[in-house]
Amino acid sequence: MWLTKSVKPFTFRNEYDQILPYEECDNLGLYVHIPFCKSICNFCPYCKTLYSAEQCDRYINSLIEEIHLIGGQNTKRKEATSLYFGGGTPALAANRIKEIIDALNEHFIITEGIGVELHPDNVNADVLQVLKDAGVTKISIGIQSFCSKYQKILGRKAIDTDAMKAALTEVHFETVSMDFIFALPGQTYDDLRSDIDMAFSLGANHIAIYPFIDFTFTESQISTLPKKEKRKLLDAITEYCYRQGYSRSSIWTFSSRSDANYSSMTRDNFLGFGCSATSLFKEQFKINTFDVGSYCERIGSGDLATSLTIRFTKRQRMIYWLFWTAYSTKVNTMDFENFFGVPLKKMYGFELWLAKLCGFIKEHDGTYEMTLKGAFYYHYYENFYTLSYIDKMWGIMRKKAFPERIEL
Repeated sequence: MWLTKSVKPFTFRNEYDQILPYEECDNLGLYVHIPFCKSICNFCPYCKTLYSAEQCDRYINSLIEEIHLIGGQNTKRKEATSLYFGGGTPALAANRIKEIIDALNEHFIITEGIGVELHPDNVNADVLQVLKDAGVTKISIGIQSFCSKYQKILGRKAIDTDAMKAALTEVHFETVSMDFIFALPGQTYDDLRSDIDMAFSLGANHIAIYPFIDFTFTESQISTLPKKEKRKLLDAITEYCYRQGYSRSSIWTFSSRSDANYSSMTRDNFLGFGCSATSLFKEQFKINTFDVGSYCERIGSGDLATSLTIRFTKRQRMIYWLFWTAYSTKVNTMDFENFFGVPLKKMYGFELWLAKLCGFIKEHDGTYEMTLKGAFYYHYYENFYTLSYIDKMWGIMRKKAFPERIEL
C-alpha cells in the first residue's frame, strides 16, 4: 500500500486481449514452458505433469499453434533479446525443440541466445548435440546438490559426475549453468562450497543458488534454515565466490566468465508460450492455464490459453519493474526514467534514501547497487512475496484451469 499509494489489491481477472501488445515492447524476452517430467519432485512448485509421448506430442503441436497465433499478429519479425525453455523437463521433447525454435524464428529475431533447462539425467552427448544442432547456446542443469545427504532429502538420485563432465567436454555451449538449492536443513558453508567447486570443475561457467521455499501446495516435508543462519550462509558463500574471482550477475548467480549468463527473469517485458507461461507488457501481466488438456483445447479453438490478466496501475507496474530489475543487484535510474518517463528519485526518493541509510544499497553514477545486507533482505522479501502472492495464485491455478478472479 505504501509503495503503490493505494489500498487496492493486485486483482487478476479471467479476461485477456486476443491481440497482445508486444510489438511496442523493447527489451523483450521469450519463454517456452514444457511441463513434462519422468517423475515429480515433491519440493518443486512449477507446473508439471508426468510424461507420456502421446500427450507430449499433442502439447508441442498446440505450442507451435500458439506461437503462430501470437507471432502472426504482426507482419514484421520482432526483435527479442533471448529465448528460454523451462519446465518440467524440456529435454524430454529434445527431438522437437528445433521445430519450436524454427516456429519462433518465423516471427522473432533472437539476439542474445537460446537457453534450455536440463535434468542431470539428460546431460549426455546425444541429447546435448541434438539441442546444439537446434540452435541452443546455453544450458542450465538442475543439480540441486551433489551431496548425498541432500539428494536423499530432495528425493534425487546420485549424479554420475564423470559422465557429466565427459558430455560437457564433448559438446560445448557458451553458457553452462548449474542450479543449487540454498538454505536446506542443516546445510553448511562447506556443503555449499563443495557443490560450487564441483560445478566449476565439471565444466560450469555459471551457477545459481536459489533459496529453498516451502510452498504450501507441495508435498515436501523439508524445513528451511532459520533467518539468522540463512544470512550467515549466504554472506559467507558470496564472499567465497568473490575470492575465487567469480562475478555476481544477479542475486542468486555467479559466473567465472563475464559473458556467461543465464536468466529469463531480468527483462523489461517478456512473452510466454505454453502451460503456466506468463507474459509481461507495459500495462498488463497475463498467465496461461496450468492444465495441459485445457491449454490444448483453447489453442485448438483459435483462442489464447490465458487464464488470468491484471491491468496495472502505473505505480503497480513500477513496483513490478523495480522488484525484478533489482534481481540483477543493480537499478539504473536512466533505465527507469526511459521506461516510465519520470525520474526514479521523484517517485521513490524517500525510500531510496531510507534504503541507503539502512545499508541496503549504495549509489554510484546514477546506479543503485545492493550491499551484502541488501542482497540478503532481497532474498528474505522475495521469499515473503513468493509465499504471499505466487503460492496463493499457483495453488489455485493448479486446481482450476480458468479461475474467475484472484485478489492478492
